[in-house]
Amino acid sequence: MSAVSDQRPAGTAPADTGHPADEDLRALFGQSTAVYALFTGPAHVLETANPAFVATFGEGRARTGVPVGELLPQLAGRGFLDLLDQVYRTGEPRTGRDARVVLGSGSQAREMFFDFTYEPRRDSTGTVTGVRVIGVETTQVKHAQRLVTKHRALLEQIARQAPLTEVLGGMARSIEALAPHGVIVSILLADPDGRHLYHGAAPSLPDFYNQAIDGIATGDGIGSCGTAAHRREPVITSDITADPAWTDFRDLAEAAGLASCWSMPILARDGHLLGTFAMYHHTPRTPEDIDLALARLFAGTAALAIERHHIEQAKLTAEASAKSAMEELAKTVRAERRLRGEAEQRAEAAAELNARMRAAAATQADRPHPEHCQLGGTAGCTEPAEIKIADSWGDSAWGCHDHVEEAILNVRSVFIASEELGGLAAYLNRTSRR
Repeated sequence: MSAVSDQRPAGTAPADTGHPADEDLRALFGQSTAVYALFTGPAHVLETANPAFVATFGEGRARTGVPVGELLPQLAGRGFLDLLDQVYRTGEPRTGRDARVVLGSGSQAREMFFDFTYEPRRDSTGTVTGVRVIGVETTQVKHAQRLVTKHRALLEQIARQAPLTEVLGGMARSIEALAPHGVIVSILLADPDGRHLYHGAAPSLPDFYNQAIDGIATGDGIGSCGTAAHRREPVITSDITADPAWTDFRDLAEAAGLASCWSMPILARDGHLLGTFAMYHHTPRTPEDIDLALARLFAGTAALAIERHHIEQAKLTAEASAKSAMEELAKTVRAERRLRGEAEQRAEAAAELNARMRAAAATQADRPHPEHCQLGGTAGCTEPAEIKIADSWGDSAWGCHDHVEEAILNVRSVFIASEELGGLAAYLNRTSRR
């Protein structure tokens, strides 16, 4: 598209440009170019044209004295020549909408759209001698309509929390379709500390290239993306073969057929690095304003998608952590209840045993005190019976110091039966005397 100069009246100040985002939208929506040409005779020979017509179609195409069919053969079959014929034949003005013109060929081909107005030219007798054509370029209007549609679809994806890979992949393909020149888009995602970049989306780059740069470090002189991430500012590499930052990646870029790369950091609202947005070309190129505006617009959209993804991931992590903590708490509560129940059971058993011991001791307390030890077994023992022992089943016996001590050591349920009878005191006194 040809540039349009600022033609303000003398003494008029420039309009307030406002927010940088407004400038980007202005560059994307642009200003229409008006072309003007006069054609003569039934063959519609170009008589004259304004500079915009020449700039748009090229001097080689805008030669005067040449029929329009030879100048613009790509318009054949698109209604342009038919309307010229109708106006010349009927003398009635006509309009044509969205006439598509393709300039150049191959990788240099450029698609343009125009709204044309056709008006008859007459001589002094009223006879139609030619046709006056005024065309207003609508290329950027078309692109803007596509842009709005694609951008709205991306925002809807983000709003419904579509997977990040789906959003970024769709974004890359949309930009590749919207860009006025052939472009390949790559989006890399930064790790939490901002020291490495990982594959996010690059549907049109070769797999070997995506794999090779997956996980590259950020730093000054590490390709366009590593440098842009490190500097937190756009990095324009118009010719990869001549940029020192690409020394370590030049062979890789050549194998992928990449000749230029423009990279822009994707930043969160608080300024920390989220990733990079890169636009590659197969030929050396310097970006135009519309290229940079498109990159900034979608880098901002990518930032929104990535931040939303991080928020959702943090939410899921927090929910998982809370669920795990609740499960651990439930386990702890169940274990505490089990231990408490076991402790209560042990306490009940101990209380029952103590009650049985007290009952047994009370039962044996009134039995007569024998003269000799009853613990000597079949051989008998002639030592005095000084200590009374009993067990929890109610059996009791009197014995000497030695046999009582042996019984206590070898029979776990045996205990000193009665302190009131002096047995325990005697036993303790005997122990202290040793």
